[in-house]
Amino acid sequence: MARAGLNFPPRISLARTPTPLQYLSRATDRWGGEHRLWIKRDDLTGCTLSGNKVRKLEFITAFARDNGYDVLMTCGGIQSNHARATAFAGAQLGMPVHLVLRGEASGPAEGNLLLDRLAGAQVSCYSLPEYLSGLEQIFRHWESHYAEQGLKALAIPTGGSDGLGVWGYIAASEELAGDFARVGIENAHIVCATGSGGTQAGLTLGVQLFELDAPVWGVNVCDDEQYFLDKVAHDTADWRQRFPQAPAIHPETRVIDGYVGAGYAKAGPAIFDLIAEFAALEGIVLDPVYTGKAFAGMVEEIAAGRFAGVRDIVFVHTGGIFGLFPQSGGFRW
Repeated sequence: MARAGLNFPPRISLARTPTPLQYLSRATDRWGGEHRLWIKRDDLTGCTLSGNKVRKLEFITAFARDNGYDVLMTCGGIQSNHARATAFAGAQLGMPVHLVLRGEASGPAEGNLLLDRLAGAQVSCYSLPEYLSGLEQIFRHWESHYAEQGLKALAIPTGGSDGLGVWGYIAASEELAGDFARVGIENAHIVCATGSGGTQAGLTLGVQLFELDAPVWGVNVCDDEQYFLDKVAHDTADWRQRFPQAPAIHPETRVIDGYVGAGYAKAGPAIFDLIAEFAALEGIVLDPVYTGKAFAGMVEEIAAGRFAGVRDIVFVHTGGIFGLFPQSGGFRW
């Protein structure tokens, strides 16, 4: 049951929802210990328009439509799942998309970048130093460029993660409330990968708004614990500022640090081995950037006893399969 006063803003239906909550019987036998393992299949929110970003884009694109924007503009790495999802959302809605990407697009396009181009997005690539030091200026440059053409461009932050995008996973929490009631989960721990913070922020807000006895843990795939404590707090504050009529709640942010490895989008052999083992066990594909690291972190934390005393653990599969292909050389066959 939602708290009184929760009214969703406008949204455009882009995602294939509700997504299944699937029991992982063989993974439970392999890694679960005293727990039952479940997976929320948000990798099934669509085909090319897939993963967790689509839920956020339902609210972001509605905002763009209702506020007179002509162009969707966003940013990320060369293999950004969010950029690819935005490209296909724009294509479906007939809105031009401009992607500001971090890194060099050398050689044939593959993975998400190939799909960006197939969807007709304009792609502008910047070196890492240019991107990190000048992203705001880059956005302002392209906003002015479109304004000179009489067009209004909406600058969408990394991952669609802000006080508007969090509604995507507040809505997903409503689904989880129905899932829990249907399969008999009374209390649980929820685990997700966290990279731009918006999915974790939405879930952290949502479990309180829908009164689920289920703390949310974000396994960070970049930066560190303090960064995500601050980022979730920032997105939550932005949500409250944008929607002051929303219920007053005080969620607690939980981060599982220590599984970034060599850095963002850099996975070691153990992650690739886990992805292969899990695919063979359950027929579900994880990726080396987000879900593979988060699932590996969850498995290690189960063994260490972090979730002791709770029967059910729900892993939120945030997608990312297209980012697997450019890193296929990491598997040991």
